[in-house]
Amino acid sequence: MTTAAVFGCTGAVGSHILSTLLGSDAFTSVKTISRRLPKLQSPKLEARQEADTSKWGGMISDLSPNPSAVFNAVGTTRAAAGGIQNQWKIDHDLCIENAKAAKEAGVKTYVFISSGGTRGLLSAYVPYSKMKIGVEDAVKEMDFEHAIILRPGMIIGERETPKVPLLEMLIGNLHKISPWLQDLIGQDQKVIGRAAVAAARLAQEGKAPSKYWVLEQADIVKYGRDDWKE
Repeated sequence: MTTAAVFGCTGAVGSHILSTLLGSDAFTSVKTISRRLPKLQSPKLEARQEADTSKWGGMISDLSPNPSAVFNAVGTTRAAAGGIQNQWKIDHDLCIENAKAAKEAGVKTYVFISSGGTRGLLSAYVPYSKMKIGVEDAVKEMDFEHAIILRPGMIIGERETPKVPLLEMLIGNLHKISPWLQDLIGQDQKVIGRAAVAAARLAQEGKAPSKYWVLEQADIVKYGRDDWKE
């Protein structure tokens, strides 16, 4: 029996990770820990609701069966968090705390949804990039049996609250003119979610190309769309 746990299961990417896991034979049970319960339902899903995010990490060890893979798609915006300091607590501190707790609980595969372009020349001066880099580096140092980092571009698809409505709409329709150009700029939520699950599945099968595996935008398109198999 293979169990997966998902943090950020109600978000744009996390909800698609969850739906993909529920539809996959590779994972027989799925656990979620979130402030809001996911809308999806399934006999193989156990959803736990906890408004206090500081308790999330400690809840991993209480899950039964213990998850062999944990997916972290937690993320917010500066506006939604109420400032950069509050965003840092979620996008950086909370993610590292959960990764540490997963490691202590014996999780073998840890999947983190990061962001493309965070290692650029100006990354040291961009708070958002510093958050993602900090989590990536921390996860690498934790030495999981398998650590998988996804770095998507702009996240395309419907959201409850679009971040940049006009730009997202333009990029989302760019495939009608140039699919290649759209792939270069951003990836659909479903594609990212599928790529995360596909990578974890390969890691579980011993087919990951490396212990610390980074999927850039082209890799996300490959595993989440072009080579995707149900």
